[in-house]
This record gives sequence, structure tokens and C-alpha cells, in this order.
Amino acid sequence: MALIKSVRGFSPTFGSNCFLAENSTIVGDVQMGDDCSIWFNAVVRGDVNAIRCGNKVNIQDGAVIHCTYEQSQTIVGNSVSVGHNAILHGCTIKDNVLVGMGAIIMDNAIVESNCLIAAGAVVLENAHLESGFIYGGVPAKKLKPLTPATFQQYVGRIADNYVMYASWFKEEV
Repeated sequence: MALIKSVRGFSPTFGSNCFLAENSTIVGDVQMGDDCSIWFNAVVRGDVNAIRCGNKVNIQDGAVIHCTYEQSQTIVGNSVSVGHNAILHGCTIKDNVLVGMGAIIMDNAIVESNCLIAAGAVVLENAHLESGFIYGGVPAKKLKPLTPATFQQYVGRIADNYVMYASWFKEEV
């Protein structure tokens, strides 16, 4: 079973049909919606501020979600995929976003809906990423429009697939 800990009077809560890998860690003021999954070695640490995730969010292997004490929460919308070893720190990620493997999104950054953040990208503090584009690089820059075909191939398909992958494990919270 996942390591689920209360801290400072806050305990994580989960919607229906969620999968938590046995060695994932979820701490403190964390709220997850329905059909979410937190994968192997992922850490969602709401000890210093709140973390809120919508429905159909997948936090893939080794990813870390955290925030900054008394300054920034982390808010994640619906149908968001957080790739392997990515870091979300005190930022806002709106609906239908793919955060690529190893990407980092820093405090007070806002990623609007319908975006793809390329693997390894670094979204700097206070950045505001416009909806409908692919962003990449260090620091992350707008690369090109996110076409409907690319959106479905990556953003939509991955979010849907992770609900299916989680069903294979049949461990619900």
C-alpha cells in the first residue's frame, strides 16, 4: 500500500477509482479527483501548502509534486499527465495538459489548458503559457501550435491510457 501520511492536521483525500502504487508517497493537504493514479516512486507532498488535482490525473513514476510554504499551492486540472520524473512546484496546470518526462514547472507558473510541455523543458517561475501550443527547452519557449491530431495522439490518448493501465492493478482507494 502507498505511504499516506497526515501532517499538520491535513490528510490526503481521493475520489473514486484511484490507483496508488505501493511505493508512492502522498502526504498532507492533498486532494485528488476521480480516476487518478500515482505511480511507482512518485511523491505528492502537501506538507507546506495545498495540492489539488482534478479528475483523470496521472502522476507517473518518479514525479514530484510540491509547493512553497505560505506562498504557492500546486493546482492541477482535469485530464493531466505528469510524465516520469517531472517536477511540479507551486504552479497551476489547467485541463488537458501533458507535462513531458523530466520537465520542471516552477512556482507561480501557469500552464493554460490544451498544452504539451516537452520532455526536459523548464518552465520558469511566474511564466504564463498560452493555451494551444507545444513548449520546450530551457527555459521553455513556445515551439509551435498543438494541432488536433497531435493533441489527441499525446495529450488525450495518454490521459485515457493511464486510466486503463491503473485498472490492470485493481487496487482502489
